[in-house]
Amino acid sequence: MDQRTLLITLTGPDRPGVTSRLFSVLAGFPVTVSDIEQVVIRGRLTLGVLVAYVGGPSTGTGSTLGAMWTAVERVAEDLGLEVELSTGSLTKEQRRRGRLSVSVLGPSLPPAAIAGIAGKIAAAGANIDRIERLAQWPVTCIELSVSGADPDALRVELAAEAAAQQVDVAVQRTGLSRRAKRLIVMDVDSTLIQGEVIELLAAHAGCLDEVARVTEEAMRGELDFAESLRRRVALLEGLPASVFDQVRQEVVLTAGARTLVRTLKRLDYRFAIVSGGFTQITDSLVAELGIDYSAANVLEVVDGHLTGRVTGDIVDRPGKARALERFAMEAGLPISQTVAIGDGANDLDMIAVAGLGIAFNAKPVVRQAADTAVNSPYLDAILYLLGISRDEVEAADAEDLLAPMG
Repeated sequence: MDQRTLLITLTGPDRPGVTSRLFSVLAGFPVTVSDIEQVVIRGRLTLGVLVAYVGGPSTGTGSTLGAMWTAVERVAEDLGLEVELSTGSLTKEQRRRGRLSVSVLGPSLPPAAIAGIAGKIAAAGANIDRIERLAQWPVTCIELSVSGADPDALRVELAAEAAAQQVDVAVQRTGLSRRAKRLIVMDVDSTLIQGEVIELLAAHAGCLDEVARVTEEAMRGELDFAESLRRRVALLEGLPASVFDQVRQEVVLTAGARTLVRTLKRLDYRFAIVSGGFTQITDSLVAELGIDYSAANVLEVVDGHLTGRVTGDIVDRPGKARALERFAMEAGLPISQTVAIGDGANDLDMIAVAGLGIAFNAKPVVRQAADTAVNSPYLDAILYLLGISRDEVEAADAEDLLAPMG
């Protein structure tokens, strides 16, 4: 005797009660359920059910299988659905599940992009076990469960294909660690917020062009950050401290920033910001968004005016990585459960240290170094890389709106 399977696939217009009717019929036969997959797209149902039964010459299952086959076809006809049935053996290969998660994200996903990604997965000797849509707007994201691939090799292949197809791709290991609590550590200027705080300050000091030029050199990695910071801060000497109130009003959060932080806090994630900017501005972001940890530079103020100097240790490229490690220790989380997000050369060390490094609308040197890159203008697109769907986000927001006021 061996264990056999019957794969039942129903397709057609969706309607209530399809699953109930099918399994009510199957309940009358000596089978067990091995696998189920169901998807509905634009009201069109595809339901696949794999049932197992003991087969062989001595079991007399032929008539039983025929009766079950007939009963399933009758249900499908009654529901106006098409049915396909196929028999086989229950093997370990059939029970194999996804071990990697491949997220594909873009403003739109043309067929050529999906073909290219799927082709690279197949060329690597891997299999796509399941595909699920996580978001449809303002960007589209699908997640593929992939088995049989080396993650590092696949990441390299898919990164090249993603660049060619102008989409974003992330390759991550699946398992409990992906669902566990994480620490998100994010750069501030041009990541959490739009623009650079020091340039907002420079605009008030009348030296914007010079400061912007030095900032760009530092972002490209052409100039040591600490030196570039000192040069730029020196140009701010004499500004009244009241300028901080004005700049706080001028700071604009990146689209999706509130949604990202709010959603992750609901999941008990810890959130941190690390900035080459200044505490005089980042402290207000910490309070406004409910951020758990922060590290930034401190502008020296004497007699109500900026001196053109910073005090204390400078939060530079290695300083950001140290801050990530410190925050992880305080949160009681391993480094493998950290996610670093940044856009400039100053973020490279923390992106390298983190369990997952994400380049967000980043310079080429950062995109090349990160585990994955997001080139969408929406910061909450990062949620999809963490396996959180748009529907789940919107449902949680709706629950908050309906919750009674305390």
